[in-house]
Amino acid sequence: MRFLYTIGLHLYALLLRLVAPFVPKAEQWIAGRRGLLEHIRTTLHDDPAPRVWFHCASLGEFEQGRPLMEAYAQQHPQHKIVLTFFSPSGYAVRHNWPGADYVFYLPLDTRDNAQEFLDAVQPQLAVFVKYEFWYYLLDGLRRRRVPTICVSAIFRPGQVFFQPWGGFYRRMLQCFTHIFTQNEASVQLLRQAGIGQASVAGDTRFDTVVRTASAPPRELPLVDAFTDDWVPVCIVGSSWPEDMPVLTPLLQQYQQELRFIVAPHEISETNLRLVEEALPGQVVRYSQAQAATVSQARVLLMDNVGLLSQLYRFGHFAYIGGAFGKGLHNTLEAAAFGLPLFFGPTYGKFQEALDLVEMRCAFPVRTAQELKDAFAPLFRNEAARLVVQDLSLEYVHQKAGATALIMRWLEGQGVKR
Repeated sequence: MRFLYTIGLHLYALLLRLVAPFVPKAEQWIAGRRGLLEHIRTTLHDDPAPRVWFHCASLGEFEQGRPLMEAYAQQHPQHKIVLTFFSPSGYAVRHNWPGADYVFYLPLDTRDNAQEFLDAVQPQLAVFVKYEFWYYLLDGLRRRRVPTICVSAIFRPGQVFFQPWGGFYRRMLQCFTHIFTQNEASVQLLRQAGIGQASVAGDTRFDTVVRTASAPPRELPLVDAFTDDWVPVCIVGSSWPEDMPVLTPLLQQYQQELRFIVAPHEISETNLRLVEEALPGQVVRYSQAQAATVSQARVLLMDNVGLLSQLYRFGHFAYIGGAFGKGLHNTLEAAAFGLPLFFGPTYGKFQEALDLVEMRCAFPVRTAQELKDAFAPLFRNEAARLVVQDLSLEYVHQKAGATALIMRWLEGQGVKR
């Protein structure tokens, strides 16, 4: 199985090289790993400070790891934080994040690469966020007796770890010193598979969104001007083209009663035009808006990145994209402001979405008509919307605290300083 694992990774890298001329993300993945190990060695060579390694697959996992990285840096300022990403989506956005001392791509997980990487980084603690389990890196950490934890993990019965033929993958989990899960069901699955070093801590993203919601708001004068006449606002976060056939009838039906702020997941001319075509003449792009006239539009179209978490404070409702494709995007940022949530049908992998749906704070839909049917009762009944607001806020605040729990565990383990 280890041979097949290695061959599979090499085939994956070969495929990315073949498609790189046609797929920008594949080209970024390949380009980011040219001379990578030498770059890591030379960058870290003259820094004698003890180092802690955090690995995040992409941007979503970064947001889960961020509160723990910040807490660790505050408590142990003498340590340097090395942050790695597997995906270009995470690295491109966060490679200059000031909370990490070093940010790199993760090398392809071969035996030699893992040894060279660990020799260069020499981590005194390794933290994997949510998932991405790499055999040679985890085995190398185990052999070096480096404390290694996984945080905000969530497991499901259908995953390879829990299949009769999944012994190779279960060995990866056995390399962890401890696994902190989001829920009790994940702990039970691990224990049934012989992985006893696990406990429930929750999702560290709750700590991030609670802090964002309670922090002094960022000044956004254009958004203030757009929302400054007491008209209800619906925030559309991380929309994909697949979301637009469901969203467009809602935009059209409520164009005189609502304002919409739409933030596409990917800022491309094609995606921007899809929104503009929904309400011709009533959409203004953020980069082209002016404070004096922006309130005349019905849709503010965000053609930049990095503001979405700040936009939810302007909203009364939120539609979260992605759930008509590979999977739902971040619902917690909106729930932290108490917004009723609407999204597509692919949300079952996200515990917080399952919880919010069960609480009737979030409403999955499959069609444009279902979206309108779910939206109307809350839009027409302010008391019902405020009930959802209170329930969402209570849920988010009750679930916070995973970061502090993990930090207490690390202190109790006496991780080397």
